[in-house]
Amino acid sequence: MLRTPALGRALPSPFCLVSAKSSSSVLYITSRSIQSQKLSTYVHTRRRTCSSSARSPTPVVGLPEQAQSNAQISEPTIESRPPPLSVLPLATILRTLGSTTISSSKILLPPSLAIMSLLAHSEFFLFNPNKNFLLRWFMKKTFYAQFCAGENNKEVRRTVDGLKQIGFGGVILGYAKEVVLTDAQTRSLTACDEGPLAEECIRNEISPWEAGTLETLELAKKGDFVALKFTGAGRQALYALKNRLPPPKDFKKALDRVCDLAVERDVPLLFDAEQIALQPGIDDWTLEYQRKYNTKPGHAIIYGTYQAYLKHTPSLLGSHLATASKDNFTLGVKLVRGAYLGSDPRHVIHDTKADTDAAYDSLAASLITRKWGPQSKEKQTNIPFPQVSVLLGSHNLESVCQARKIALGPESAGVELAIAQLMGMADEVSCELLVAKAINNEGCEESPLAYKYLVWGSTKDCMAYLLRRAHENKDAVQRTKSGRDAAWAELKRRVFGRVGLA
Repeated sequence: MLRTPALGRALPSPFCLVSAKSSSSVLYITSRSIQSQKLSTYVHTRRRTCSSSARSPTPVVGLPEQAQSNAQISEPTIESRPPPLSVLPLATILRTLGSTTISSSKILLPPSLAIMSLLAHSEFFLFNPNKNFLLRWFMKKTFYAQFCAGENNKEVRRTVDGLKQIGFGGVILGYAKEVVLTDAQTRSLTACDEGPLAEECIRNEISPWEAGTLETLELAKKGDFVALKFTGAGRQALYALKNRLPPPKDFKKALDRVCDLAVERDVPLLFDAEQIALQPGIDDWTLEYQRKYNTKPGHAIIYGTYQAYLKHTPSLLGSHLATASKDNFTLGVKLVRGAYLGSDPRHVIHDTKADTDAAYDSLAASLITRKWGPQSKEKQTNIPFPQVSVLLGSHNLESVCQARKIALGPESAGVELAIAQLMGMADEVSCELLVAKAINNEGCEESPLAYKYLVWGSTKDCMAYLLRRAHENKDAVQRTKSGRDAAWAELKRRVFGRVGLA
């Protein structure tokens, strides 16, 4: 969701985001849209109500004062509730419709990925967006604008501030430029920790990874997250992970500096999950750094990623929670369904999507309420549930709404909770969170915050990054039909409404 009208949050009137006049900027804000005027006014009123009593019922207009305590509005009617995507400008609806139509099509997706690959890797002037001004302009207005934050500090800040102004709690920011090994380097992988080869790895792989991650942390603000992939640091990290070794000496120094800056700026780090062959090593490193840095009760700086589609995830997460309880640190948990269906062995993945959904929802409920599952061995041995910070990454509307309901209900343990979707995808889920928060409990601190995950960097680097993620998560990319249908329905609603047929 790159370009959205404001929901009236800290803004005096409805706004929408449109293309900037300056080539160095991505967006600027202008007051043209009146789509969200009613919602903006309603939110402004609800904020004042909620600040005095976070859980007090909404006053019902027209009832005597003495009857207000008996009146409740649990949910607006279909007629009065704004359609979630109504907060998006037409340009974003059209971009979303175009991108999801391609990604959800088995016919259109392969050639589109081939074109992306050409543009991401070609050094020929005509096909290189860093050299071809017209191509770069076109990509920034379409593909880049849909999924990315900006090429420099000014553009990133403008995009992030725009998202926060419309109601997002923050962003998850990633750096697009990664070290990508050749097939020959991958086949002949060694520790790379001695002699000229070690110096080459430090100079060309570890140091650029560290510099990019530190710059990303400088761009982020308190309340944001920064995502990082260990394998983006090159051969030393990859070799150690594959062999489940401790972090190599030079890589560890770089990672320590990254974590120290994260603590200084109070910007949590999300250690991304990868293929199951590397994940045990990633889990080892994550727990080591959580012990060191997650010392503040209920507020994690280091988050590990847990993939609910893996059959062993409930027991793995249970053991990590038990370790956190024993060693007295806050466990940072980023819970996702899973991203490597095409590469992880089939037998380690749940047999059906329904099984994955059930596992995800069960784990989310357990974390939000800080209660062990009924069959967990940790419950049976009376291990206290530790402090946790939770980020739920999900494009599943049912899971998101269920988690939000639990977080606002009496069973909630008041954990630090955020819910995130990828930039440019699942806007129907993101906007539902924003509208629901605005209508039901705008301004209440216990409401889970909505986030968008986005990357920044040059047009070419961002295309290469998104292409790698698209190939890794090809099955997930193809499951964007709901986003396409939601964008199409919103487009029809606006067209029919304009001609008086809505």
